[in-house]
Amino acid sequence: MNESTSELSQQAAPLAGVRVLDLSRVLAGPLCTQRLADLGADVIKIERPGSGDETRSWGPPYQGGVASYFLSLNRGKRSFALDLATPEGHKIVVELCGWADVVIHNFRSGTAARLGLSSEQLEETNPRLICLGINGFGSDRKPVERPGYDLIVEAESGLMSVTGSPEREPQKVGVAIVDVLTGLESTNAILAALHGREQSGRGASIEVSLLDSALAGLVNVAQGTIATGKEATRFGNAHPSIVPYDSFETADAPIVVAAANDGLWARFCAAVGLDDLVVDERFVSNPDRVRNRVELTKLLNERFKQRTAEQWIEALRAADVPAGRVLGVHAGFTAAAESGRAATVRLGDGEESVEVVAPPARFNGQMQVAQTPPPSLGQHTDEILVELGRDQAAIAKLRADGTVG
Repeated sequence: MNESTSELSQQAAPLAGVRVLDLSRVLAGPLCTQRLADLGADVIKIERPGSGDETRSWGPPYQGGVASYFLSLNRGKRSFALDLATPEGHKIVVELCGWADVVIHNFRSGTAARLGLSSEQLEETNPRLICLGINGFGSDRKPVERPGYDLIVEAESGLMSVTGSPEREPQKVGVAIVDVLTGLESTNAILAALHGREQSGRGASIEVSLLDSALAGLVNVAQGTIATGKEATRFGNAHPSIVPYDSFETADAPIVVAAANDGLWARFCAAVGLDDLVVDERFVSNPDRVRNRVELTKLLNERFKQRTAEQWIEALRAADVPAGRVLGVHAGFTAAAESGRAATVRLGDGEESVEVVAPPARFNGQMQVAQTPPPSLGQHTDEILVELGRDQAAIAKLRADGTVG
């Protein structure tokens, strides 16, 4: 299931030489900075001494005594345990901001300015700095101090309203998908800003909110509500605009089928032995099938229950109709690995090694992934202080007064 780091690409990392200061916590920000670390950036993760990012304790499950939640978001980073509330800690973080190319945070409204870390304040000393702030609802929505949590935003964006079975109450997605979308939107924005800086010589101030990311992530569903002025409908595993594009129970296990155009529909009907449906005026075109989805789905459910999942999958794939089994996460990773492409990667050596999820992008056919495992709390504090020019006596004083950990 995994690929050793010795087998990974040795090509020059796209973001080699870029310094990122990560002041964020939990998911959206750390996912963004992990992507940047995979691309070669030097990411310094600032954490509270003694406790660190709270996801370090979000378990079980654990790997090597560390919560797997934390491990999923922090590979390739250097951990600097620093108390921003102390005068010396504040001085150090401002110094780091002057040294960095990118700063990312998810402070609540007003906190960055109070700490002297707003983009306007930092621009005075580092005009090339790219400063990205993640928040829940956007700085121009009231009340601005609302904390942002994935569950709340899934509810208020409408995402929950279109998720789940139409016969049951709205459901959240099985992963914190709004946080994930926000992290990826933030990564895209930072990469664009780095490119723009090459043209202008100046940095950028960027804001990404969970709510805006969720609304943008609704794509065709959102556009449909704009077009009709009506609330979107919950379809369960079905598609609002394509039929059949759904899950079906077979004689022994569920499968999914995606006959997304009329050509696939014809091949699908032949594969399942329902050729007469191709010329049935209720189902000739996709709009016809959408209008008559209830009748068609009933016919297909009856047919699929006559054979096993494996038999149907074999027949549908032989006809080049997209279809698959409904797998658990562990089974999904196992199947992906058996296909010949690494789904996970083992980082580190010996007792310090850890298996993590592989990034999806391949550069020239090779995986681009940060080479070091997620750090222990404060693992790189002294190392970074030395890079900032502190001698051992100064470091010992900082540690003694609790400024660093």
